[in-house]
Amino acid sequence: MRARYGVPLTLTAVGAAGLAYAAGFEVRSFRLRRVTVPVLPRGMRPLRVLQVSDIHMVSGQRKKQHWLQSLAGLRPDFVINTGDNLSDPEGVPETLDALGPLMEFPGAYVFGSNDYYGPKLRNPARYLFERVQGRHGLNGNAPVVGAVHNPWEELRDAFDAAGWVGLSNCRGRLKLEGIEIALTGLDDPHIKRDRYAEVAGGPESGADLSLAVVHAPYLRSLDAFAADGYPLILAGHTHGGQLCIPFYGALVTNCDLDPDRVKGLSTHTAAGRTSFLHVSAGCGTNRYTPVRFACPPEATLLTLTARP
Repeated sequence: MRARYGVPLTLTAVGAAGLAYAAGFEVRSFRLRRVTVPVLPRGMRPLRVLQVSDIHMVSGQRKKQHWLQSLAGLRPDFVINTGDNLSDPEGVPETLDALGPLMEFPGAYVFGSNDYYGPKLRNPARYLFERVQGRHGLNGNAPVVGAVHNPWEELRDAFDAAGWVGLSNCRGRLKLEGIEIALTGLDDPHIKRDRYAEVAGGPESGADLSLAVVHAPYLRSLDAFAADGYPLILAGHTHGGQLCIPFYGALVTNCDLDPDRVKGLSTHTAAGRTSFLHVSAGCGTNRYTPVRFACPPEATLLTLTARP
């Protein structure tokens, strides 16, 4: 009996333990990533940028709300929200409550597909099949039918009222005690809402720094930003792979970005120009797959320093 059933039972036990860890502990094990990026003009003081992404708020997620509120204690110079705040049409009040202390700081935002549409139950293995077939979101799959529409307008109005700058296919500026930050953003490429032609032209003259912001780091968007000469691109969407293999990394990115750059700081080159790229692993999950493994939920404090 041991020979016939010992190994399968052991594998089942290990799998159950891994699932319990992924769903019961790691998905709530919030972390702060700290990154230094040398992109500022010489002589300019360092800037601290807090990036929050992929909150995917569901009603009742108190620990996540309290953790997000606590990030205000970092006292960043400004906040960048790279989208997918919602995973529940009823989650807007709790999202705004969680972000309330951060909305006291200057900030900017883009939206992701889950801000516009509620998630649908799907087989997680489809992400692997879509990667192999080169299909991601509406970029390769048929449009979603019967999607739940989230009240994203309420988020937009609250962010705007707090003074955060909306960057969905828009440009904007933040003024920080004599420093001007020019921002260029795109709406979500994952559902083909990006319109780069509306914001093309590269960094703005007269600004001390220009940054690019997008929710999903599709290569067409990264190529456009890098070719136009933006020194730093901020994105989210990937969840860092969400279910990763220890000592190997992510299997999927849910877009056409390669898994080696699924989270953290890297670079992207197009048309002979190179930009820094930071992809946040985010601090939430789709409400139907509330697990993380070898990929803790996170926010990032980026310290921007002078170029060498």
